[in-house]
Parts: sequence; structure tokens; C-alpha cells
Amino acid sequence: MGDAETVAREVRARGVAPQVAAGCAVRGASGFRVELGGDRLTFFDLASLTKPMTAVAVLRSGLSLQRTLGGAVPELRATASGDATIEALLSHRAGLAPHVPLYLPLLEGLGIDAGEAVARAAGARRDECAGPRPAGGFSPLYSDLGYILAGAALARHFGGPDAGRAIEELVVAVLGARTELGTARSLEAAGVDLVGRAAPTEDVAWRGGVVRGRVHDENAWALSGLGGSGHAGMFGTLGPVLAFGCAVLDALAGRGPFAGADVAELTRERAGGSLRAGFDGKSEEGSSAGESFGPRAFGHLGFTGTSLWIDPDAEIVVALLTNRVNPSRENTAIRAARPSAHEALFQRALALR
Repeated sequence: MGDAETVAREVRARGVAPQVAAGCAVRGASGFRVELGGDRLTFFDLASLTKPMTAVAVLRSGLSLQRTLGGAVPELRATASGDATIEALLSHRAGLAPHVPLYLPLLEGLGIDAGEAVARAAGARRDECAGPRPAGGFSPLYSDLGYILAGAALARHFGGPDAGRAIEELVVAVLGARTELGTARSLEAAGVDLVGRAAPTEDVAWRGGVVRGRVHDENAWALSGLGGSGHAGMFGTLGPVLAFGCAVLDALAGRGPFAGADVAELTRERAGGSLRAGFDGKSEEGSSAGESFGPRAFGHLGFTGTSLWIDPDAEIVVALLTNRVNPSRENTAIRAARPSAHEALFQRALALR
């Protein structure tokens, strides 16, 4: 693989997805050098790339990482997660199950009571995590539920209808990307034809066929519709996704639009595994980041086929956006494609320097 355009073309040729965008950025003396390739103007459902945006929004909102869920959302105080801190939720150490299908009533044509659904998520402690909560949290296990709850706390603290509104104001606005990054709600309010410009995701019978311009994640759709939950709901083109990564990298050096946020607290290593807070670290073996990203690298993957990796030592950011779930999530070709694509983008960023 060569430049970003070639990376995108080869990922598509491997049968990963019908639409692909790939890009890289490297910090130099006068700022970032950026290269974009593939479907650069297409909006992709970012899926779990929403999670790091939620974490940054939490920091910028002033919501303390040591605040408990019950302290932020009083009606959840009596649940099993009422005493979990925001940090534990963001770092996947609140003892929660990975997933609960909160959307199931929609399959029967029924409505969703969002408050009851969030309370159900808050009660979904794993069996092995019964009893008093350890000071450092439970053993880490990746959980969408933790981010649904962190998003509820963020929304309550910020005073908006959902976590997506806080991300729109605390992340997207400061990046100057309101017409290129946001929830379906905010993008369409800004005049974007999201249904026309978004990469289609899965063909889902109970949602009327191919989902396009609406969040693919079933729980996010049930809980926030055109808005955004803490775990999913953001759409974006390639440029602002890379810009978000660059802003996170800059913040570690006290620069850029997120300079006032303690991003280092999100990206620091934590005991028990590679999961950080809002990000994941690079696994010692078989990392999707590829070979050249260093041991302090961090990033995130999205179920729809998205990814973002940041190396603070090499000062490199890479992003790969695909709609690999189109027409079905059964396509897993991206697992093999990600490491080589990220590796090629890393090497391309080095060449740009």
C-alpha cells in the first residue's frame, strides 16, 4: 500500500466494504500535515468512535471523573451502578455486562421508555462483580452499557436532551466542524442531506430495510433516535475524524482546541488490561493498529467499520472509515484488513514528515 488514496482503494478491493475513506496526519514544526483518500466527502456512521468523543466532552463539561452515577443522575442512585464513578464507566471498570438489548420492545412495535431502559442498563452488573466495589474498579470488560450511563450523566450535567447534544457543543463546535461531524439531528439542522450523503449500513428488516443516515446501533436508535447516546450516534466525514484525533494529540502537549482538558487522564495506562478511558491501548500481540505504532499508542474501533489510532511519540494520527456492515454485519473481512491498512497509513505519515 502507498498513499492514503491507495490504502482506501486496496481496502475496498479486499471486499471489506463498498465505501472506504483513509487518512493520516503527522505533526510537524508548523502544524499537521494531512493526507486524505477514498470517499472523503461521504458521511460514515462512526459507531463506537463516539465513545472517545463522549469522554472528551465529559472532561470539557466539568463533570468530575470521580462523581458517581447516582450523584449525577439521582434517579439511578439506588441501582447496582449508582455508586460507580464516571471514570469507572468510561474505563469499562464498573462491573457491567458488555451489552443488553434495550431495543427489544421496538421489535414488537412498542415504544421505549428511555428512563426505564437506562435504569435497566445501570442494573446489569456481571455476576462475578457482586459485592462492594473495589477502589480501582472491577476487572475491565468492554461495555456499551457503561457509555450509555456515562452519556446519561453527561446529558444531565450539561443540560441537554442526550449525550449527543453535549458532544455537538463541546467537541464538534470547537473543532469548527458542524457541517462535517455530528448527530443526524445536528447535521440535518445544519442543512446536510445526511440520508443522501451517508454510507448505507445494514439491511435490517424491522427498521424498514437498509439503514442510511440513521444510527446503526440498535440501542442508540432506541434511546436517542436522531440524537446521540454515549456509546454511538455520531456521523462524520474523514477530515473532522482526523481533526479530532489531532486535537487529542495536541491536548497532550497543552495545545489546540482541547488544551484545557486533562486528556492525559483519559489516555494513561490502567491496571488490568489495555482499556483506558475513552480509548483502548495497543495490545502486545495481534493489535489492529499494526506493527509500527508504539507501546503508548491508543485508539478506538467502531462496529460499523471505523477506526482511529494515535501515537503520541511518533505524533501520528490515522483513521480508516468503512461501512463494512453493508449489507450485513456478517462480513468480517475488516479484521484482517485493519492492521495492514493502519500500518500503511503510519508509514505514509512518516513519509509526509
